[in-house]
Amino acid sequence: MVVALGSNLAGRYGSSEALLEAALARFPAVGLKILRRSSWWRSAAWPDPMAPEYRNGVALVEASAGPGEVLAALLRIEAALGRERGERNAPRTLDLDLIAHGRTVLDTPKLTLPHPRAHERLFVMGPLAEIAPAWIHPTLGRTAAELAEHANVGTDAAPAS
Repeated sequence: MVVALGSNLAGRYGSSEALLEAALARFPAVGLKILRRSSWWRSAAWPDPMAPEYRNGVALVEASAGPGEVLAALLRIEAALGRERGERNAPRTLDLDLIAHGRTVLDTPKLTLPHPRAHERLFVMGPLAEIAPAWIHPTLGRTAAELAEHANVGTDAAPAS
């Protein structure tokens, strides 16, 4: 499974990186075993580049739960760490997205897999290519490395350190 993490408001954690680390630390408690994780990447906020800069990363995880249960677990972590949902694309403390659940292809009102826009986003595909360059997109048949090379959203994304 591929989970993307993002933040541009630190909330009570002092930095977005600390908040993202706190989110990862909660994964095991909800049945998500972290196999690999990327470094943190930075990118300008979108659609308002004047908003605080984002930190993003990706984790490869393993779970016995199905996609709906994994999504519910991710939403519980978001809520526990202070995520409040408001306007679409607004600054946020924490965003946990289920990008892919194995080779599952799904399109329901609550969940679409693979994530319908992840392949366009360098702040997702760049970190994924860092840890799993040969990962193959379930419907596009292209590797994470290829998708990162051709991403057209968040093209300023780069490792933060």
